[in-house]
Amino acid sequence: MNFVYRNWRGFLLCLAIAIPSWLLGSCFPIVGGAVIAIIAGMIVALFLKNRTPFAEGIQFVSKKILQWAVVLLGFGMNLTVIVETGRQSLPIILCTISISLLIAYLLYKAMKLPAKTATLIGVGSSICGGSAIAATAPVIDASNEEVAQSISVIFLFNVIAAVLFPILGNVLGFDTTSGEAFGIFAGTAVNDTSSVTAAASTWDSMWNLGTATLDKAVTVKLTRTLAIIPITLVLAFLRTRKESEKKGTSVRLRQIFPFFILYFVLASVITTIAISLGVSPDLFQPAKDLSKFLIVMAMAAIGLNTDIIRLVKTGGKPILLGACCWLGITAVSLLFEQLL
Repeated sequence: MNFVYRNWRGFLLCLAIAIPSWLLGSCFPIVGGAVIAIIAGMIVALFLKNRTPFAEGIQFVSKKILQWAVVLLGFGMNLTVIVETGRQSLPIILCTISISLLIAYLLYKAMKLPAKTATLIGVGSSICGGSAIAATAPVIDASNEEVAQSISVIFLFNVIAAVLFPILGNVLGFDTTSGEAFGIFAGTAVNDTSSVTAAASTWDSMWNLGTATLDKAVTVKLTRTLAIIPITLVLAFLRTRKESEKKGTSVRLRQIFPFFILYFVLASVITTIAISLGVSPDLFQPAKDLSKFLIVMAMAAIGLNTDIIRLVKTGGKPILLGACCWLGITAVSLLFEQLL
Protein backbone atom coordinates (compact mmCIF):
# COMPACT_ATOMS: atom_id res chain seq x y z
CA MET A 1 0.00 0.00 0.00
CA ASN A 2 2.88 2.35 0.78
CA PHE A 3 4.29 1.68 -2.70
CA VAL A 4 0.95 2.60 -4.32
CA TYR A 5 0.59 5.72 -2.18
CA ARG A 6 4.06 6.96 -3.16
CA ASN A 7 3.60 6.38 -6.88
CA TRP A 8 -0.05 6.87 -7.85
CA ARG A 9 0.08 10.64 -8.49
CA GLY A 10 3.07 10.46 -10.83
CA PHE A 11 1.68 7.34 -12.50
CA LEU A 12 -1.67 9.01 -13.23
CA LEU A 13 0.04 12.16 -14.52
CA CYS A 14 2.08 10.09 -16.99
CA LEU A 15 -1.05 8.18 -17.97
CA ALA A 16 -2.96 11.43 -18.57
CA ILE A 17 -0.23 12.58 -20.97
CA ALA A 18 0.21 9.16 -22.61
CA ILE A 19 -3.42 8.58 -23.65
CA PRO A 20 -3.82 11.65 -25.91
CA SER A 21 -0.23 11.22 -27.13
CA TRP A 22 -0.99 7.62 -28.11
CA LEU A 23 -4.14 8.69 -29.97
CA LEU A 24 -2.35 11.52 -31.78
CA GLY A 25 0.51 9.16 -32.64
CA SER A 26 -2.01 6.77 -34.22
CA CYS A 27 -3.31 9.63 -36.37
CA PHE A 28 0.20 10.81 -37.30
CA PRO A 29 2.38 7.67 -37.38
CA ILE A 30 5.25 9.46 -39.09
CA VAL A 31 5.70 11.38 -35.81
CA GLY A 32 4.62 8.67 -33.38
CA GLY A 33 3.19 8.75 -29.88
CA ALA A 34 6.57 8.52 -28.14
CA VAL A 35 7.83 11.82 -29.55
CA ILE A 36 4.51 13.55 -28.85
CA ALA A 37 4.58 12.25 -25.25
CA ILE A 38 8.12 13.52 -24.64
CA ILE A 39 7.26 16.98 -25.96
CA ALA A 40 3.98 17.09 -23.99
CA GLY A 41 5.79 15.98 -20.84
CA MET A 42 8.42 18.71 -21.21
CA ILE A 43 5.71 21.34 -21.72
CA VAL A 44 3.74 20.14 -18.66
CA ALA A 45 6.98 20.21 -16.63
CA LEU A 46 7.35 23.95 -17.32
CA PHE A 47 4.07 24.59 -15.47
CA LEU A 48 4.48 21.98 -12.73
CA LYS A 49 5.66 24.14 -9.84
CA ASN A 50 5.58 21.53 -7.05
CA ARG A 51 7.05 18.27 -8.40
CA THR A 52 7.48 16.51 -5.04
CA PRO A 53 4.11 14.64 -4.91
CA PHE A 54 4.71 13.29 -8.44
CA ALA A 55 8.46 12.61 -8.33
CA GLU A 56 8.52 8.94 -7.23
CA GLY A 57 5.70 7.93 -9.58
CA ILE A 58 7.37 9.62 -12.54
CA GLN A 59 10.65 7.88 -11.70
CA PHE A 60 8.87 4.53 -11.44
CA VAL A 61 7.27 4.95 -14.88
CA SER A 62 10.49 6.13 -16.55
CA LYS A 63 12.47 3.14 -15.22
CA LYS A 64 10.28 0.11 -14.41
CA ILE A 65 7.42 0.66 -16.85
CA LEU A 66 10.00 1.16 -19.60
CA GLN A 67 11.54 -2.24 -18.84
CA TRP A 68 8.13 -3.94 -18.86
CA ALA A 69 7.47 -2.36 -22.26
CA VAL A 70 10.65 -3.93 -23.65
CA VAL A 71 9.64 -7.35 -22.27
CA LEU A 72 6.23 -7.14 -23.98
CA LEU A 73 7.99 -6.13 -27.19
CA GLY A 74 9.18 -9.74 -27.37
CA PHE A 75 5.65 -10.92 -28.14
CA GLY A 76 6.03 -9.29 -31.56
CA MET A 77 8.94 -11.57 -32.47
CA ASN A 78 8.38 -14.74 -34.50
CA LEU A 79 11.94 -16.05 -34.47
CA THR A 80 11.29 -18.56 -37.29
CA VAL A 81 10.32 -15.81 -39.75
CA ILE A 82 13.15 -13.61 -38.55
CA VAL A 83 15.75 -16.37 -39.09
CA GLU A 84 14.46 -16.97 -42.63
CA THR A 85 14.64 -13.27 -43.45
CA GLY A 86 17.98 -12.92 -41.70
CA ARG A 87 19.69 -15.23 -44.17
CA GLN A 88 19.16 -12.61 -46.85
CA SER A 89 19.41 -9.37 -44.89
CA LEU A 90 21.84 -10.28 -42.09
CA PRO A 91 25.03 -9.09 -43.89
CA ILE A 92 23.45 -5.67 -44.49
CA ILE A 93 22.11 -5.49 -40.93
CA LEU A 94 25.48 -6.36 -39.37
CA CYS A 95 27.32 -3.81 -41.51
CA THR A 96 24.82 -0.99 -40.91
CA ILE A 97 24.90 -1.62 -37.15
CA SER A 98 28.71 -1.73 -37.14
CA ILE A 99 29.11 1.48 -39.15
CA SER A 100 26.64 3.37 -36.97
CA LEU A 101 28.32 2.31 -33.73
CA LEU A 102 31.77 3.08 -35.16
CA ILE A 103 30.69 6.56 -36.29
CA ALA A 104 29.07 7.20 -32.89
CA TYR A 105 32.27 6.17 -31.09
CA LEU A 106 34.60 8.25 -33.30
CA LEU A 107 32.43 11.37 -33.08
CA TYR A 108 31.97 10.89 -29.32
CA LYS A 109 35.75 11.12 -29.05
CA ALA A 110 36.17 13.93 -31.59
CA MET A 111 33.31 16.17 -30.38
CA LYS A 112 33.62 15.30 -26.68
CA LEU A 113 29.97 14.32 -26.45
CA PRO A 114 28.52 12.76 -23.28
CA ALA A 115 29.22 9.02 -23.56
CA LYS A 116 25.67 7.90 -22.76
CA THR A 117 24.08 10.28 -25.27
CA ALA A 118 26.47 9.07 -27.99
CA THR A 119 25.71 5.44 -27.07
CA LEU A 120 21.94 5.94 -27.20
CA ILE A 121 22.07 7.76 -30.55
CA GLY A 122 24.42 5.15 -32.02
CA VAL A 123 22.28 2.24 -30.82
CA GLY A 124 19.00 3.96 -31.73
CA SER A 125 20.23 4.77 -35.23
CA SER A 126 21.60 1.31 -35.91
CA ILE A 127 18.95 -0.98 -34.41
CA CYS A 128 15.36 0.18 -34.01
CA GLY A 129 15.08 3.77 -32.87
CA GLY A 130 12.98 4.34 -29.78
CA SER A 131 12.71 0.65 -28.84
CA ALA A 132 16.50 0.24 -28.81
CA ILE A 133 16.91 3.42 -26.75
CA ALA A 134 14.22 2.15 -24.35
CA ALA A 135 16.11 -1.14 -23.90
CA THR A 136 19.57 0.44 -23.63
CA ALA A 137 18.80 3.35 -21.29
CA PRO A 138 18.26 1.24 -18.11
CA VAL A 139 21.35 -0.86 -18.87
CA ILE A 140 23.72 2.12 -19.04
CA ASP A 141 21.75 4.11 -16.43
CA ALA A 142 21.13 7.02 -18.83
CA SER A 143 19.44 10.11 -17.44
CA ASN A 144 15.99 11.19 -18.59
CA GLU A 145 17.52 14.16 -20.37
CA GLU A 146 19.92 11.92 -22.31
CA VAL A 147 17.05 9.67 -23.36
CA ALA A 148 14.93 12.67 -24.45
CA GLN A 149 17.84 14.11 -26.43
CA SER A 150 18.44 10.81 -28.22
CA ILE A 151 14.76 10.19 -29.00
CA SER A 152 14.48 13.72 -30.43
CA VAL A 153 17.49 13.20 -32.71
CA ILE A 154 16.21 9.82 -33.93
CA PHE A 155 12.77 11.34 -34.60
CA LEU A 156 14.23 14.08 -36.80
CA PHE A 157 15.95 11.63 -39.15
CA ASN A 158 12.99 9.23 -39.07
CA VAL A 159 10.79 11.93 -40.58
CA ILE A 160 13.41 12.85 -43.20
CA ALA A 161 13.84 9.19 -44.16
CA ALA A 162 10.10 8.48 -44.39
CA VAL A 163 9.63 11.42 -46.76
CA LEU A 164 12.88 11.22 -48.74
CA PHE A 165 13.57 7.50 -49.20
CA PRO A 166 10.67 6.63 -51.56
CA ILE A 167 11.79 9.52 -53.80
CA LEU A 168 15.43 8.38 -53.52
CA GLY A 169 14.46 4.79 -54.37
CA ASN A 170 12.71 5.97 -57.52
CA VAL A 171 15.67 8.15 -58.58
CA LEU A 172 18.10 5.26 -58.02
CA GLY A 173 15.99 2.89 -60.09
CA PHE A 174 14.83 0.37 -57.47
CA ASP A 175 12.75 -2.50 -58.84
CA THR A 176 9.11 -1.38 -59.04
CA THR A 177 7.57 -4.77 -59.89
CA SER A 178 8.45 -6.26 -56.49
CA GLY A 179 8.69 -4.68 -53.06
CA GLU A 180 11.70 -6.77 -52.04
CA ALA A 181 14.57 -4.39 -52.89
CA PHE A 182 13.01 -1.27 -51.37
CA GLY A 183 11.67 -3.31 -48.45
CA ILE A 184 15.18 -4.44 -47.52
CA PHE A 185 16.49 -0.89 -47.95
CA ALA A 186 13.76 0.63 -45.76
CA GLY A 187 14.10 -2.14 -43.17
CA THR A 188 17.87 -1.67 -42.81
CA ALA A 189 18.27 2.11 -43.31
CA VAL A 190 15.30 3.63 -41.44
CA ASN A 191 15.55 3.87 -37.66
CA ASP A 192 12.09 3.48 -36.15
CA THR A 193 9.30 1.03 -36.98
CA SER A 194 6.74 3.78 -37.55
CA SER A 195 8.94 5.44 -40.17
CA VAL A 196 9.83 2.09 -41.77
CA THR A 197 6.10 1.48 -42.10
CA ALA A 198 5.52 4.96 -43.57
CA ALA A 199 8.31 4.67 -46.16
CA ALA A 200 7.40 1.12 -47.21
CA SER A 201 3.67 1.91 -47.44
CA THR A 202 4.44 4.92 -49.63
CA TRP A 203 6.45 2.70 -52.01
CA ASP A 204 3.58 0.19 -52.14
CA SER A 205 1.15 3.01 -52.98
CA MET A 206 3.44 4.48 -55.64
CA TRP A 207 3.67 1.19 -57.57
CA ASN A 208 0.43 -0.59 -56.58
CA LEU A 209 2.23 -3.41 -54.78
CA GLY A 210 -0.39 -4.08 -52.12
CA THR A 211 1.57 -4.72 -48.90
CA ALA A 212 4.56 -6.54 -50.46
CA THR A 213 7.09 -3.84 -49.57
CA LEU A 214 5.60 -3.28 -46.13
CA ASP A 215 5.70 -6.98 -45.23
CA LYS A 216 9.35 -7.27 -46.30
CA ALA A 217 10.45 -4.05 -44.59
CA VAL A 218 8.78 -4.84 -41.25
CA THR A 219 10.24 -8.38 -41.17
CA VAL A 220 13.75 -7.04 -41.86
CA LYS A 221 13.18 -4.40 -39.19
CA LEU A 222 12.20 -7.05 -36.64
CA THR A 223 15.39 -8.94 -37.50
CA ARG A 224 17.36 -5.79 -36.67
CA THR A 225 15.48 -5.53 -33.37
CA LEU A 226 17.04 -8.78 -32.14
CA ALA A 227 20.39 -6.98 -32.08
CA ILE A 228 19.10 -5.40 -28.86
CA ILE A 229 20.10 -8.60 -27.06
CA PRO A 230 23.88 -8.73 -27.74
CA ILE A 231 24.23 -4.93 -27.64
CA THR A 232 22.64 -4.58 -24.20
CA LEU A 233 24.64 -7.51 -22.81
CA VAL A 234 27.94 -6.00 -24.03
CA LEU A 235 27.03 -2.56 -22.66
CA ALA A 236 26.00 -4.08 -19.32
CA PHE A 237 29.31 -5.93 -19.09
CA LEU A 238 31.37 -2.82 -19.93
CA ARG A 239 29.52 -0.67 -17.41
CA THR A 240 29.74 -3.28 -14.63
CA ARG A 241 33.44 -3.93 -15.30
CA LYS A 242 34.18 -0.21 -15.11
CA GLU A 243 32.33 0.12 -11.81
CA SER A 244 33.99 -3.01 -10.43
CA GLU A 245 37.45 -1.66 -11.31
CA LYS A 246 36.70 1.53 -9.40
CA LYS A 247 35.59 -0.44 -6.34
CA GLY A 248 38.32 -3.09 -6.67
CA THR A 249 35.79 -5.94 -6.86
CA SER A 250 35.27 -8.75 -9.38
CA VAL A 251 32.55 -8.76 -12.05
CA ARG A 252 29.60 -11.04 -11.25
CA LEU A 253 27.06 -12.45 -13.72
CA ARG A 254 24.12 -11.13 -11.69
CA GLN A 255 25.55 -7.60 -11.94
CA ILE A 256 26.10 -7.86 -15.68
CA PHE A 257 22.88 -9.41 -16.88
CA PRO A 258 19.90 -7.09 -17.52
CA PHE A 259 17.18 -9.58 -16.58
CA PHE A 260 14.41 -7.73 -18.39
CA ILE A 261 16.25 -8.63 -21.64
CA LEU A 262 16.05 -12.30 -20.61
CA TYR A 263 12.28 -11.92 -20.25
CA PHE A 264 12.20 -10.23 -23.67
CA VAL A 265 13.89 -13.33 -25.14
CA LEU A 266 11.48 -15.65 -23.30
CA ALA A 267 8.52 -13.71 -24.70
CA SER A 268 9.97 -14.14 -28.20
CA VAL A 269 10.43 -17.88 -27.67
CA ILE A 270 6.86 -18.28 -26.34
CA THR A 271 5.49 -16.45 -29.39
CA THR A 272 7.56 -18.54 -31.81
CA ILE A 273 6.55 -21.87 -30.26
CA ALA A 274 2.88 -20.90 -30.05
CA ILE A 275 2.72 -19.81 -33.70
CA SER A 276 4.53 -22.99 -34.81
CA LEU A 277 1.81 -24.98 -33.03
CA GLY A 278 -0.90 -23.20 -34.99
CA VAL A 279 -1.80 -20.32 -32.65
CA SER A 280 -2.83 -17.19 -34.56
CA PRO A 281 -0.33 -14.30 -34.36
CA ASP A 282 -3.35 -12.06 -33.64
CA LEU A 283 -3.43 -13.53 -30.13
CA PHE A 284 -0.24 -11.61 -29.32
CA GLN A 285 -1.42 -8.31 -30.81
CA PRO A 286 -2.73 -6.92 -27.47
CA ALA A 287 0.67 -7.50 -25.84
CA LYS A 288 2.40 -5.73 -28.74
CA ASP A 289 -0.02 -2.81 -28.53
CA LEU A 290 0.41 -2.60 -24.75
CA SER A 291 4.20 -2.56 -25.23
CA LYS A 292 3.94 0.42 -27.57
CA PHE A 293 1.58 2.23 -25.19
CA LEU A 294 3.88 1.66 -22.20
CA ILE A 295 6.81 3.07 -24.18
CA VAL A 296 4.68 6.18 -24.87
CA MET A 297 3.87 6.39 -21.16
CA ALA A 298 7.53 6.05 -20.20
CA MET A 299 8.44 8.78 -22.69
CA ALA A 300 5.87 11.05 -21.00
CA ALA A 301 7.69 10.45 -17.69
CA ILE A 302 11.05 11.17 -19.32
CA GLY A 303 9.65 14.40 -20.76
CA LEU A 304 8.43 15.44 -17.30
CA ASN A 305 11.97 15.00 -15.97
CA THR A 306 13.64 16.91 -18.81
CA ASP A 307 14.59 20.58 -18.98
CA ILE A 308 13.38 21.56 -22.46
CA ILE A 309 15.35 24.83 -22.49
CA ARG A 310 18.68 23.13 -21.76
CA LEU A 311 17.80 20.37 -24.24
CA VAL A 312 17.45 22.91 -27.07
CA LYS A 313 20.65 24.72 -26.09
CA THR A 314 22.73 21.52 -26.12
CA GLY A 315 21.13 19.94 -29.19
CA GLY A 316 23.66 20.86 -31.92
CA LYS A 317 26.28 18.16 -31.42
CA PRO A 318 23.82 15.28 -30.87
CA ILE A 319 21.97 16.24 -34.09
CA LEU A 320 25.27 16.24 -36.01
CA LEU A 321 26.09 12.81 -34.55
CA GLY A 322 22.64 11.52 -35.54
CA ALA A 323 23.05 12.89 -39.06
CA CYS A 324 26.41 11.18 -39.52
CA CYS A 325 25.10 7.83 -38.22
CA TRP A 326 22.04 8.10 -40.46
CA LEU A 327 24.08 8.95 -43.57
CA GLY A 328 26.55 6.14 -42.83
CA ILE A 329 23.76 3.57 -42.47
CA THR A 330 22.03 4.80 -45.65
CA ALA A 331 25.26 4.65 -47.67
CA VAL A 332 26.12 1.11 -46.50
CA SER A 333 22.57 -0.13 -47.13
CA LEU A 334 22.58 1.32 -50.67
CA LEU A 335 26.01 -0.15 -51.35
CA PHE A 336 24.84 -3.64 -50.40
CA GLU A 337 21.68 -3.21 -52.49
CA GLN A 338 23.92 -2.65 -55.51
CA LEU A 339 26.23 -5.56 -54.67
CA LEU A 340 23.42 -8.04 -54.00
